[in-house]
Amino acid sequence: MNITPVYSAPPPISHVRLQRFPRATSPPKQPRYRNKYGIQHTVKASTDSTTHRSEMENKHDAATVVDAEKIRSEFLDFLRSRRSAEVRLTVVPAKPVLNPLYQDDPPPTFSEAMETCPRDEIDNFKELLKEENLYLHTEAGEQGRLPVLILSLKEIKDQKRPAVVFLHSTHKCKEWLRPLLEAYASRGYIAIAIDSRYHGERASSKTTYRDALVSSWKNGDAMPFLLDTAWDLVKLADYLTQREDIDHKRIGITGESLGGMHAWFAAAADTRYAVVVPIIGVQGFRWAIDNDKWQGRVDSIKVVFEAARIDLNKSTIDKEVVEKVWDRIAPGLASQFDSPYTIPVIAPRPLLIVNGAEDPRCPLAGLEIPEARTRKAYEEAHCSDKFKLFAEPKIGHQMTPLMVQKASDWFDKFLKY
Repeated sequence: MNITPVYSAPPPISHVRLQRFPRATSPPKQPRYRNKYGIQHTVKASTDSTTHRSEMENKHDAATVVDAEKIRSEFLDFLRSRRSAEVRLTVVPAKPVLNPLYQDDPPPTFSEAMETCPRDEIDNFKELLKEENLYLHTEAGEQGRLPVLILSLKEIKDQKRPAVVFLHSTHKCKEWLRPLLEAYASRGYIAIAIDSRYHGERASSKTTYRDALVSSWKNGDAMPFLLDTAWDLVKLADYLTQREDIDHKRIGITGESLGGMHAWFAAAADTRYAVVVPIIGVQGFRWAIDNDKWQGRVDSIKVVFEAARIDLNKSTIDKEVVEKVWDRIAPGLASQFDSPYTIPVIAPRPLLIVNGAEDPRCPLAGLEIPEARTRKAYEEAHCSDKFKLFAEPKIGHQMTPLMVQKASDWFDKFLKY
């Protein structure tokens, strides 16, 4: 099956220049209080400096809303510029994966959160379940082969259905998400999962992802942490919107942790993702550097930061190391593509951000500015009810049954009509 590509050949990398947007500044230290999530934040003082800051933030907020298309265009142009070479988007049949590769040690065995996902009880469900395994070619090179797993019910014919794309967390793979795929398929969705870069079928060993991160730091040859997979998801949307069994206006996207970040950036880049639910993934990368709250995220992929520390002749990992690593392996992540700029451009599409109130990798304090800007974007679009930030109390970096339920309810509300 051949599919006509949507995008033209990329310009040379040297022709793309990252624009520096104003940093999302943090308020001066003030007395603290506990907010609705149960964590401490600063109290805004009624001083001239605060008034000045408010005026600056309002200016930045307005610019963010007005320039949504500009930001999206620049993000897409940047992603396109980093391709080895664009190829014709082709679909190749694949076989089910019998022994999925997990890079966790030890490998995971059970997820209570996924197993509790709402599902319809259907007699002979296994017999009615349709499974598709395929590869999409999203660019030249080995990592340009995108493995895709799709589950749906056989019995629904001549009916365009809503679809949801599910994205796995670090060191896992698309097969890990099968409980979610089956639960959504039982409820009439077409459920899709992919292997992110250097994971699952795109990995050859338990160190493939870690090795790719270090190589990216040393050679600048790829963007394995987030942005290359964001490109894959743009190309996946090309494919999904040409399937006859999918309602092209009802495609949702969600993911956990790394997958939550992938969902966020894919939705920022591509408006074909109509409903968005990033789970324990949205954070402020610039805010974390400026406020010395980067440790939780750094610890999740520490190997690349240790390599950078050594190369930079540092005795410890510090904020300079962190900033240099982000600029190298994910350019723009801590500047113009950070959450204060890319989360608001998802408006007016329904967006539910789900985090843990005590998550050290996605500190809620770092979402105050992104949340405010995003609320304003939805208010100006006259659809405030389509945006919500839910932070589960006393939960760290963990996807819980309640989070899965919230996501399920959100998709049912905005995709099943």
